[in-house]
Amino acid sequence: MTVTTVTQQRRGAQLAAPDELAALATKIAAEADGTSGELLDGYLQTLAEVSVSRRPPSDDELRQWRDIGARAADLGVPMRSLINLYLRATWQAWPHLPGVRGPDATDRLCPIGESIMRTADTAVMTLAEGYEEVQRWIVRREESLRREFIDDLFDGRDIGGLAERAERYGLHLGWAHVVAAARGAEPFVDGGLIARQVETALRPHFGIRDALVGTKDGLLVCLAPQQHRAVLDEFVRQLSLALGADTSWRVGIGRPQSGAGGVVRSFEQARGALEIGSRLGLPEQVLRARELLVYQVLRRDTAALSELVTEVLEPLRTTRMGAEPLLDTLSAYFDSGSVATVAAQRLHVSVRTVTYRLRRIRDLTGYAADDPRQAFALHVAVLGAQLIGWPNQESS
Repeated sequence: MTVTTVTQQRRGAQLAAPDELAALATKIAAEADGTSGELLDGYLQTLAEVSVSRRPPSDDELRQWRDIGARAADLGVPMRSLINLYLRATWQAWPHLPGVRGPDATDRLCPIGESIMRTADTAVMTLAEGYEEVQRWIVRREESLRREFIDDLFDGRDIGGLAERAERYGLHLGWAHVVAAARGAEPFVDGGLIARQVETALRPHFGIRDALVGTKDGLLVCLAPQQHRAVLDEFVRQLSLALGADTSWRVGIGRPQSGAGGVVRSFEQARGALEIGSRLGLPEQVLRARELLVYQVLRRDTAALSELVTEVLEPLRTTRMGAEPLLDTLSAYFDSGSVATVAAQRLHVSVRTVTYRLRRIRDLTGYAADDPRQAFALHVAVLGAQLIGWPNQESS
């Protein structure tokens, strides 16, 4: 390491020789966990000068220490190693400093020591300042790269480069993965309290390769390998704990899919499960795509579904009460196993009202809810109406 030659004297005392300081710096660095001695650049010389003059660090020295702290962070040197290097340098340099070794040093040791310790404190704090500035920049850069990766992963962009980028986060996209997507009363935001709590809670239970948690379009998403499905169960549990008394959340879980494109499909299935649950008013908080396949089939051809709904249910619009009460009656009737008494309880109306409405539906549409074949068409039409938002809108 190169140490600036000091020829100047302070108060008539001879400063330490450059080769002595260089040898000392090499020795200190070797004993300080192998941290590079270049990070001590100029520090021992400053201590030598301060031991004689007791001056405070100069602006140039502060700037240099800040730059050294930033360089250490950029090189990946741990903060504790950097601090250890400088504190070790301080106490090991002490007996070699010219102010300590000079004539009549005994009378001046206390003020010299105070100046040296104050300089060491300033150096360490300034090093930390520069280090933390770079660390904050690195964190922001990593967060930005992670956010971009999650967006590309769930949007299906840059499919060819995703596999390589995924390795940075411990993911093997060649494996089959499952996506869970959670929706709450308020949109989840990247870096928000709930997202951080859930991700932090998962870490002690699963490795970096077992879970990726992030946000996408206001949803809190979790990606897990198929062989570690327990990750998703824990994700749901931690989400419930984080939200506490708020029970308005729902989680959709896609089916296992392989490859980067499979992640997109599983995500869309999870999001579709949430949509189906919302449209149909399903009571479950956890909705699994594999259990909702029949509804997904219906949604795939919305044109045919809209045609069926219009053909079967359009006459319900002509009644004085409108289509909604009759549609609600059909939905409750089918959900109750075609038992009018149970349907009446669900609707908080009398059984007579339910049977009257069913007769009215038969008269208007020509489909009887108590006829097995006609009931099937009615039931599919009712489900279709809920999926496409009929009668308020014609298609989703």
